[in-house]
Amino acid sequence: MNDKAKQWIDRYLDVYQLVTRRISAEMREHLGEDLTNDQFQVVRLINSMPQCTSSQLADTLAVGKSSITAIVNRLVDAGILYRTRDEADRRQVYLALTDYGTSIFESAQEQVRNIISPYLKHFEEKDIEMFISMFEKLGQLMQESGGRKN
Repeated sequence: MNDKAKQWIDRYLDVYQLVTRRISAEMREHLGEDLTNDQFQVVRLINSMPQCTSSQLADTLAVGKSSITAIVNRLVDAGILYRTRDEADRRQVYLALTDYGTSIFESAQEQVRNIISPYLKHFEEKDIEMFISMFEKLGQLMQESGGRKN
């Protein structure tokens, strides 16, 4: 690895840490008692995935199944999620939002958008689109091959 690549990686890590810490802190402050940051991510994924399972959540979030189970149990106990079993395979358990969970998610989603949107006014639309497209490409590479294929 050359020096330029090392500098890019260090810059990426520095700004990633700063941005994620700041956004997480603001989310904690604004989401308050409704959802933790981790719970918000889980609820957001369940909202976007029909017939979502705990295994899918663990894979998508790159965390252990026990961590997901603990989060899901708290969300079920809070009335935000419910579990259903597949009629054909009773071992398969799907997760879905309750009506209350949907309202909590929509409120939290709006709060997160309100946290991030003021920063966007400092950039041109084409720059925002380019940044998001490049970040999506990085995410896709990480999901597919770990970025190790040429």
